[in-house]
Amino acid sequence: MRIQATREQRLRLVFLRLALLGLLLFGWQIASLGTPAFILPSPSRVWKTWQELVARPEFWGDFGITFYRIFMGFAFAAVIGTVLGLLLGASRTLGEFFEPVLTIINTVSSSIWAIFALIWFGLSNWSTIFVVFMTAMPLILTNVWQGTQTVNAEFIELARTFRMSRLQMLTKIYLPTILPLFFAGARLAFGFGARVSIVAETLGASSGIGYRLRQAADLVQTDQVFAWTLTLVALMIILEGFVLKPVEQHLFAWKKRPETQ
Repeated sequence: MRIQATREQRLRLVFLRLALLGLLLFGWQIASLGTPAFILPSPSRVWKTWQELVARPEFWGDFGITFYRIFMGFAFAAVIGTVLGLLLGASRTLGEFFEPVLTIINTVSSSIWAIFALIWFGLSNWSTIFVVFMTAMPLILTNVWQGTQTVNAEFIELARTFRMSRLQMLTKIYLPTILPLFFAGARLAFGFGARVSIVAETLGASSGIGYRLRQAADLVQTDQVFAWTLTLVALMIILEGFVLKPVEQHLFAWKKRPETQ
């Protein structure tokens, strides 16, 4: 019964997603009628343009380099953000000392980080990786830090009674507690990182999806702008739906969601 219910729930979710997609395409088609193609191309025109882009060898090169930059920036952010969040949460003194620094980092916009990256790293992969890192890392760090505040104080006292080391307390008490908040922050950070990577590539890169978007915009090739944008959206949906979300569901399969209508 449970397997059948899960299957029905998945089919229902797929149906809802397809219905939403169909509604969006229908609204797009209606809006494009009577509108010049350089302002709002039709879905069929964008689809044809996307097929032409895919047929070009440089498409996969730009696609791959953007994915590489996003992945590297996010990986650095996940590791460093988690470690710093655990350290700040485990030590009240460190947390109070570095809290203003985190506030400052969160205040600086991604566009400003992109400018700094261009000055420091020039037209290189590290410019985009740095911007993704500086956007994603504070989100992960903050979520992990907040997660440490939810650790049961009785567990900490018990660990001290058994003379557990600080490292053992971090790995056996703090880490399992913050995992749900870590994944919540990581999924949000990944989405933000993907968006700012395009901004960084637009400002300071000679390859990648953002670079191609800037070229298409300069030449008023709106259909290509839509095609590249939808490519990035598809990449994010695939990674979110087939990588991050399944991993999270697998790790927290023991949790039961309340039934809703």
